[in-house]
Amino acid sequence: MLGYIGRRLLLMVMTLVIISVISFAIIQLPPGDFLTAYIERLEESGLTRDQAVIESLKKRYGLDQPIYVQYGKWVWGMMHGDFGQSFLFNRPVGELIWERLGLTMAVSFAALLFNWIVALPIGIYSAVRQYSIGDYLATFIGFIGLAIPNFMLALILMWLAFSVFGANVGGLFSAEYADAPWTWGKVVDMLKHLWLPMVVLGMAGTAGLIRIMRANLLDELRRPYVITARAKGLTEKRLIFKYPVRVAINPFVSTIGWTLAGLVGGETIVSIVLGLPTTGPLLFRALMMQDMYLAGTFIMMVSALTVIGTLISDVLLAWVDPRIRHSI
Repeated sequence: MLGYIGRRLLLMVMTLVIISVISFAIIQLPPGDFLTAYIERLEESGLTRDQAVIESLKKRYGLDQPIYVQYGKWVWGMMHGDFGQSFLFNRPVGELIWERLGLTMAVSFAALLFNWIVALPIGIYSAVRQYSIGDYLATFIGFIGLAIPNFMLALILMWLAFSVFGANVGGLFSAEYADAPWTWGKVVDMLKHLWLPMVVLGMAGTAGLIRIMRANLLDELRRPYVITARAKGLTEKRLIFKYPVRVAINPFVSTIGWTLAGLVGGETIVSIVLGLPTTGPLLFRALMMQDMYLAGTFIMMVSALTVIGTLISDVLLAWVDPRIRHSI
């Protein structure tokens, strides 16, 4: 196992280097750069551009140098904890990310808990009570959850909350707490607003995992070892949870690979619709404005968490399922 982990770590480093090159190149593909967009905004607003100021900005952000030099400076800075300067906000990228990372992780973690807490018992019930009314109901709800886009579900729930209860559930804080320092009252206010993004972000994943859990468990319940254990007098509850569920739960463990990335990336469209102060809308603006250091840092963080999460998933799968063994 240690040899396997060592090889995977080496491959992770190589993968991240390749991703960094591709990401930086893709960000540069659209014509122009941040400075070009900045000049266009000045002209649209009727302001005159000062060539001396433009040249100063080029030197400040290294835009007058070849792309490979810009890439080298960016990678060297990341290795020393410096992610560069955001062109759009004129602030260090690290500060911008850390401001929103905590709220993003809180929303994503709540959605993950909702996903697992709801999907696991419903998936087990649907398999054990196959073709029952509850199974048909769970199947119907699961298909509805898969069919409705998350952003549309967000709009529907916002409208229902406002029209029925008269509550404005957009954002994560009420107006009086939006810019206030952290207190217990602000935490409670955030929890009151957290239910909507938790349900919206967790719904699609929950519906998918219900179907996967049901299918896997049905397959395991027909295995000879289950029939043998039942014939030996093992109680049904202990039989189900000790053997088939432990094997069928593999999809839950394997989702860690993309779950960690979701903690940073979040659901961009849903965050914009709900007005959430998370990293998703920030990444969207960075890509739109070709803010290469901000966008590139986001992409690298998501990529790193994806490969790390994949490694964790593989190790946990070997621990949960004795049938899985990695060659040394």
